[in-house]
Amino acid sequence: MQQWILSLLIFSTLNLTALEISIDSGVQNHQRYSILHLKDSKSFVCEAIQNDFLITTKIVCAYSKKPDKILQKLQNDFFQINTIIKDETFFLVITPFYKMKLLPQVFNLTQDNSVYEANVTLSKHWMIIGYKEKLPLIDKDKKSQIGINFPFFMDKEKLPYVGSLDIKGNPVYIKKVEDVTDYLKIKKFYNEAKYDQCLDLIESVLEDYPNTLFKAELTYYKIKVYKQLKDNDNVIAYSKIFLREYSSDENIAEVLSLIAQAYSLIGQSGDADYFFDRLFSEHEQSVYAKWGYIYKGQMLEESGGVSVAIKFYKRALKETKNLDVAVNAAFNLVRVYISSSPKEAQKYMEKIVKAKPSFLYDNFKKSKEIMYTFADSSKFSIAAKMAKAILASLPKDDDNYEKILKDRVIWLTQTKDKQEALQAINEYFKAFPDGEYAERVQVAKDSLFFDQDDINATTKLKEYDKLIEEYAGDSIGERAIYEKAKLLLEQKHYLECLDFKEKLESLDEDTYTDIAEILHKAAIGAMENALKKKQCHNVLSISKDYNITLSDKWDDGIYECGMKGGDYQLSRQVASKNLHSKDLEQRKKWLFRYIKIDFTTGNYSDVIEASKDLVALIDGTNEKPYVEVYRYLFDTYERLEKSDAMVEAMASIQKVYGVDYKDLDRYVAMVSLGASKNDDNIVIKYGEEALKIQNTSHSHPQSPYLEFTLYQSYMNLKEYEKALSTIKILNNVKLDKVKRARQKYLLATVLSKLWRDEEAQKVYQEAIDADPSSPWAELAKSAKEI
Repeated sequence: MQQWILSLLIFSTLNLTALEISIDSGVQNHQRYSILHLKDSKSFVCEAIQNDFLITTKIVCAYSKKPDKILQKLQNDFFQINTIIKDETFFLVITPFYKMKLLPQVFNLTQDNSVYEANVTLSKHWMIIGYKEKLPLIDKDKKSQIGINFPFFMDKEKLPYVGSLDIKGNPVYIKKVEDVTDYLKIKKFYNEAKYDQCLDLIESVLEDYPNTLFKAELTYYKIKVYKQLKDNDNVIAYSKIFLREYSSDENIAEVLSLIAQAYSLIGQSGDADYFFDRLFSEHEQSVYAKWGYIYKGQMLEESGGVSVAIKFYKRALKETKNLDVAVNAAFNLVRVYISSSPKEAQKYMEKIVKAKPSFLYDNFKKSKEIMYTFADSSKFSIAAKMAKAILASLPKDDDNYEKILKDRVIWLTQTKDKQEALQAINEYFKAFPDGEYAERVQVAKDSLFFDQDDINATTKLKEYDKLIEEYAGDSIGERAIYEKAKLLLEQKHYLECLDFKEKLESLDEDTYTDIAEILHKAAIGAMENALKKKQCHNVLSISKDYNITLSDKWDDGIYECGMKGGDYQLSRQVASKNLHSKDLEQRKKWLFRYIKIDFTTGNYSDVIEASKDLVALIDGTNEKPYVEVYRYLFDTYERLEKSDAMVEAMASIQKVYGVDYKDLDRYVAMVSLGASKNDDNIVIKYGEEALKIQNTSHSHPQSPYLEFTLYQSYMNLKEYEKALSTIKILNNVKLDKVKRARQKYLLATVLSKLWRDEEAQKVYQEAIDADPSSPWAELAKSAKEI
C-alpha cells in the first residue's frame, strides 16, 4: 500500500459575506501540494478553462452578490487569486503557478449514505488542488467496460471525519491555535516594513507558544527583520540557529545568502566565503544563489577586487530569471562603470529603465547621483530616461520634482528625440506655468522650432505648419517656410519640397539666398528616387521642368530602370549610345550590358557578334564580371544547337572558371551532347567533371541522369571498374522506386561483367525488391535465371 505523509498548514481563511476561502498546504510522498476551498451558503458556478493541450490555465467562479469588502490579491506557492466585479457579478479568478484540478464537493461522507461520480456545474463547496507533477490524494483507476457502476452505500458504517492535521498527524483546531493568527500578523507587519512591531510580536509568540508549529518561520522572519534593520550580528546569530535546527527547511538558501552577506558587511570575508561556497554549491539553481553573486560582488568590490566583482554581477544578471535580481545586478554594474565607462554603464541602465523603472525611485539618492553623472558625461538620453522613471513615482510637491522635470527638458533638447522633448516641455508648463525655470524651458522650446540638426521630422513638420499658419506674413512664418523646405530636403521628401516652389520663390532673396539651390537639389533627389523606383518618365519630366539635362552619369540608372522594369528597348538605347565610347572601360561595360539585353530578348545573332568584340577586348585578362560573356556564349550556342561552338565555349569556361558549381548544368549539357552524338569520350570527359562538382558540393541535382549516362559510356568502353564506382554513387542518393530498380539492375550487370556473380545475384534481387512491377525488375529476373 502506498504510504502518505501528510502535513497541513492553514495559510489564510477569509469570509466575504457568506463566501469562505481557505488555503491548506501538505506533503505527499515528499511532494508539496496545496488545497484551496471555496464555500458558500448557496450553490455557485466554477469552471476550469483549459488550453489546447487540456491543461487547466485558470479557474473562474461567479457569484451573484458582491462582497462587503474588496478582497486583496491572494497567493501562495501554487495559486494566485484575483477578483473582478463586472455587471454586478463578482468573479474569483484562480491561476496556477504549476498545475491544478477543480473538484466539486457535493458529498459529505459523515452524512450521505451513497456517493457516485458527479459532473456538476453548481456546488456550495469547490475544492481546487494545486500540485507540481502528480495529482495528490486521488488515484484514478480505469473503469472496466464490462462492469456495473453500483452506488456506494454506507448505511451501517460511517467513515470518520478528520479536519486539518499537523505534521505529526494530530488534528489542528484553528480556533484554539492563536499562533496562526499571530504568524499572519507577523508576515503583515514585515510586508508593511513595521520591523519593530514585527520583532516584538515574534518574541511574544515564541514566549507564549514555545512549541509553535511556526518556530522555523518565526526564526526566518527574525533574520529577515534584522537584515532590514542592518543588525548584521543578529542576522549571523539567528542564521546559525536556523541552519543548525532547520537544515531541510525550504528557506535554507535564502538564509545562507543573508548570513554570507552579513559576514561580508562586517568585514569577515573568510566566514562570508564559507557560506557563499555553501550557497553556490548546494543551491546553485536557487534565486538566492543569484542574490549571493551580487552580495559577493559587493564584498569583493569593497576590498578592491573590482574586476572580479564585475564578473559576479554579470553572472547574476546572465543566469537569473528573477526581475529583482537582474535589476539589482544591473544597478551594481552601472555603479561600477559610471565613472570609468559611461557608455558601458548606459547599457545596463537601459535594461533597468525598461524592466523596472520604479527601482530608481526606490533607490532615489544613488539613482539621482548616477543620473547627473550621466548628464555630466553628455549621456543625455539615458539621463532623461532616468528622470522620467523617477518622476513617475516622485510626488509633485517634492522639492526635487520641478528641478528634475526641468533638467529632463534640457537633456531631451540635446538628443534626437525632439517629440519627447516637446512633450516634456508641455508637461513642465502644465505642472508649473509660472515655475522657477519657466523662462529657461521656454528658451529650450523656441530652440526646437528651428533646429537644423533635428531628425524628428514628423513632429518638426507639424510645428512648422503651425508656425506658418499662426505667423503668416511675418518673418517667423517665412522662416518656418524656409526651414520646412530644408527639412523636407534633409529627410529626402523631394517631391514635397518641390511643392513648396511657389512659396519659396516668394521669400526675400537677400535673406534666403539659397532657394534656387534647394529646389535644384530637390529636383535631383526626386530624379534619383524616380530612377530607383524605375519611374523613368518622371525623371524626364522633372529634368524638363527644372532645366536639368540628363548627362551620361544617369545612363547607369536608366539602364537598370529599363532592365528591372522590363523596358528592354530603353536599356538597349542607352547601351547602344555607349558601345563606341572612347573610354575602353566604358566600352567593355556597355558591350557586356548589350549582350545581356540581347540574350534576355532572344537576339542570339547579336549576342554572338557583340560577344566576339568583348572577347577581343578582354582576351587573356579574365576581367570580372566581363568573363561571364563565355557563359552567355555557351548558353546561346546551346539554344542554337551549335555543338562544335558549345565545345569551344566550354573550353573557355573551363579555362576561366575551372570547375565551378555554377557551370554544373553546362557540364551536363555537354554530357547530353556527347550522348546524342554517341561520343562516349565527350560524355566521360564532362561527366567526370560534373561528378566532381556534385561530390564537392555534397549535392546531387543532376542525379541519377548524370550517373546513368556516364555509366553507359564506361560500359561501352568496357571500363567496368569505373562503371561500377559510378553507379555505386547512387547507393547514397535518394531515388524513386523505378530509378532505384534501374540502378540496382545496372549495378548487378557490371558486377556480372566483373565475374562477381554471387554479388550480382544479390543485387539483381534488390532490383526486383525495389519495384517488382518495373521493367528493370523483369530484366533482373531474366538475368538471375541465366
